Amino acid sequence: MTAPRFNGLRDFVRHLEAHGELLRVTAEVDPKFEVAEIVQRVIRQDGPALLFERVKGADFPLAMNLYGSSRRMEMAVGRPPELIGRELIDTFQRLNPPSLGKFWELRATLLKARFLRPRMVRHAPVQEVVEAPRLDRLPNLWSWPRDGGPFITFGPTITHNPASGVRNFGLYRLQVFDEQTTGMHWQSMKGGRGHHHEAERLGESLEAAVVLGGDPMTMLSAILPLPEDFDELGLAGFLRGRATELVRGRSIALPVPANADFVLEGVVPPGERRMEGPFGDHYGHYSEASPFPVFHVKTVTRRRDAIYPGAVVGKPPQEDKWIGLAAGEMIGPLIRVVNPNIVDLFASDDAVFHNLLTVSAKVRHPLESFKTALNLLGTGQLALTKCVVMVRHDVPVRSFGRTLRELWHRFDPRDRMLLLPIAPLDTLDYTSFEMHVGSKLVLDATGEVVTADAPPTAIEDPSGFDRRIGAHRVLDGGFVVVQVKSEPREVLERLLRWEGLGPVKFVAAVSDDVDLRDEGNIVWGIFTRFDPARDMLFERQEFIGAKPVYGGRIAIDATWKPGYPPPVTMPEDTIKLVDRRWGEYFGDRLERRERGKW
Repeated sequence: MTAPRFNGLRDFVRHLEAHGELLRVTAEVDPKFEVAEIVQRVIRQDGPALLFERVKGADFPLAMNLYGSSRRMEMAVGRPPELIGRELIDTFQRLNPPSLGKFWELRATLLKARFLRPRMVRHAPVQEVVEAPRLDRLPNLWSWPRDGGPFITFGPTITHNPASGVRNFGLYRLQVFDEQTTGMHWQSMKGGRGHHHEAERLGESLEAAVVLGGDPMTMLSAILPLPEDFDELGLAGFLRGRATELVRGRSIALPVPANADFVLEGVVPPGERRMEGPFGDHYGHYSEASPFPVFHVKTVTRRRDAIYPGAVVGKPPQEDKWIGLAAGEMIGPLIRVVNPNIVDLFASDDAVFHNLLTVSAKVRHPLESFKTALNLLGTGQLALTKCVVMVRHDVPVRSFGRTLRELWHRFDPRDRMLLLPIAPLDTLDYTSFEMHVGSKLVLDATGEVVTADAPPTAIEDPSGFDRRIGAHRVLDGGFVVVQVKSEPREVLERLLRWEGLGPVKFVAAVSDDVDLRDEGNIVWGIFTRFDPARDMLFERQEFIGAKPVYGGRIAIDATWKPGYPPPVTMPEDTIKLVDRRWGEYFGDRLERRERGKW
């Protein structure tokens, strides 16, 4: 099965609308705060994609939440994403070792390989209009009150390595500074950053093209966590079952997607930096202002009927939840080809993907689980992972509760924990107080049973032990979470030795904005707010030579700390505005949709 033939974003919008997955909003809306508040509410209601037809100050309609459900993701790629992953790994496995019979048997799949090479065309819809840049006429989003300004949030960027010519197509945010310049937020370990580094080494400007809109496979390919130098647009063609069509840019030499809605053509000069941010980011906090390269737009090309795509970025869940989950299902098998002992892996969407990776694997040799984890931490975007939990081959990795139970039964910190005190981290991770640098943690629960007893399901009320403790919850595996009002480090040091915890192995302190009734919110509150080397405490620890040895309980200080950027919150007047105008946006259409009565 191949992806549907969408010749651009407008085709996909019509398809979603025809299947009850998109609503048009005809009321005028403000891209500053109002749109973000509307979209967040719709996402929390598992609502449809939205097309805002009248955006204040803009000349074009704005499409939001296009991929914000498993159903719409399936519509975009033509089949359930996990089937794509299965097809890829099945092909690799059945061709190993290769034979003529196997090639013939898999001929349909192998014939699709011809679509890996993009096809050049001379004329393209995206060049129906060629004009000078007026970025202020685009419906760029200003989502949060401390944001540095409006941002382009769904504009994948094309660059070529100036030395090798290898193409990268990656998604980076762009702060709009004025009519013709933006920031270029190239993060650590990203392909665009590497290309710019090479251009600066050569003293050259780097050509770049920001792509807005187009068919879903083109738009989504920029997000796939592919191995370095793997052509994203080539894979889009393979998955689509039709080669990606490219056309030469009008003011730059780069080929650009022919069916895009807009292309911003320009250059990133060497040595030029400008303060970019703050920005309300995926972590649910602001990433602070920092110097980043500057993108100078030379020319804008577009369709006559162009639609501008956007996305709200902030505390999960957001639209990127479903995009990230689908990307993992599609690309995970490629990781398993390189690591054949891996059965499955899951980057937690609640932990914003990079912060918690659970891996089920067959362990055939002593400490092979650590070898596998270290291999993953050196692979592409997985190098940004902060915490890895290794479990046995038959453990369902998407169940956080089951993972905790495996840690209860099979984890011992004395010889089943690896703490890397200095390692590369996601640019957005603020927990180490140093950009790009932090620590990593590997927990191994693949060994023999070390605790056969059932985990505790209740403990004494810790607020009676320490008044600085508020609510608490015991998760699966006897994992205790407590809300701490003040002095969390001191509270945790006391808890480590408190008999009221019973046999509990892990206790985590969180701030009072974490909802202990919501497991997903707990995962977010823990894994986005602690640095392993800085914020873990142990009941016992010693050095044997240069080797650290840990024992007993483990405490995690995942509270908000002075120096952390603040969490994102919407202004109260915006909340009241959206409350007041809700019927103006939708009438009763959302309610009718929920009842299936269109």
